[in-house]
Amino acid sequence: MEIQETKLLVLAHMNSLQIDCEKLDTYSSFATMLVQKNISLKNFHTFGLDVYAAYFVAVSKLEDIIEIYQNTDFKNTSKLIIGGGSNVLFTKDKFEGLVIKNELYGKSILEENETNATIKVNSGENWHELVVWAIENNWGGIENLSLIPGTVGAAPMQNIGAYGVEIENSFVSLEALNLETLQVEKFSKESCAFGYRESIFKTKKKGQYFILNLVLKLQKNPKGVCDYGDIKKVLSIKNIEAENASIKQISDAIIDIRQSKLPDPKVLGNAGSFFKNPTIEKTLFNSIKQENPDLGGYETPDGKIKISAAWLIEKSGWKGKTQNNCGSHSKQALVLVNYGGAKGVDIVALSLAIQNDVKNKFGILLEPEVNIIY
Repeated sequence: MEIQETKLLVLAHMNSLQIDCEKLDTYSSFATMLVQKNISLKNFHTFGLDVYAAYFVAVSKLEDIIEIYQNTDFKNTSKLIIGGGSNVLFTKDKFEGLVIKNELYGKSILEENETNATIKVNSGENWHELVVWAIENNWGGIENLSLIPGTVGAAPMQNIGAYGVEIENSFVSLEALNLETLQVEKFSKESCAFGYRESIFKTKKKGQYFILNLVLKLQKNPKGVCDYGDIKKVLSIKNIEAENASIKQISDAIIDIRQSKLPDPKVLGNAGSFFKNPTIEKTLFNSIKQENPDLGGYETPDGKIKISAAWLIEKSGWKGKTQNNCGSHSKQALVLVNYGGAKGVDIVALSLAIQNDVKNKFGILLEPEVNIIY
């Protein structure tokens, strides 16, 4: 698609944007935004793939988003909304559409009493920076979600979780723009239909909304959750009793764990956990455990067992294995990494090979957690 850049458009925006007429073939403009053409996305997603967007625009307020979706030039253009780009995998060298970068910033305290602080955070804010802010104020509830990459807007969409805590535990509500009606709608916790690494925004309403902000209720006299994973072990090494650990100490322990196991995407391209931890029937779990006594699992409310996808991948022989400049990380098999020069199709091919081997060995089909853009 080519944007129709008329003389009228040039005259309307020449003064405010100081447009050089010789550069009109490189971008198109709205009233307050620049739409750039053929922009590299390498620094806008954590896999670090050398891919391009046909069009790219950053939005900083609600009116920007509405203006884009009302613009007739982009009416039939594919659109992709990104925040930190930490959960997306491009499979083509160029996204033939408009990439919309979420830069809606800001946070505030809505209500505060002796026991709780209710806060409102715009969706473009960095998630970990929000966690740090909460800890600095001694507001508990999200410290176990320390160092999770991405923006606040992705948190309810993914129902992010780690070390026994999910965003839904502190969630109150969110506001989102309906991209069809261009009306702002409010979603309660119940209407978000949270599940394991999913919400209504990844299922029935996928691609239909732009999340604008969310409201969280945090605890002012927090009691941390530290009986999951290696948290107790790390706290013990630091001579900290788990039952007396502060939320800052729990956060620091989790950061240590994550940094010891997970590659830094600034150094080695990745999107964190590539697959969801599968939930299986007890009969299948018992069958696998009979031959593999080291298999661990957690019973879910519906009576099934959640097991480690990393364990399945490692037992299938993929941990540390590479192909076509990508591979399963040597310290955390669940993380697929770009060692440099890999293409999106190479990482997809790797993921399919892993899925196939795990399915053949254990009868379990791993489900990708990453949003794959075909």
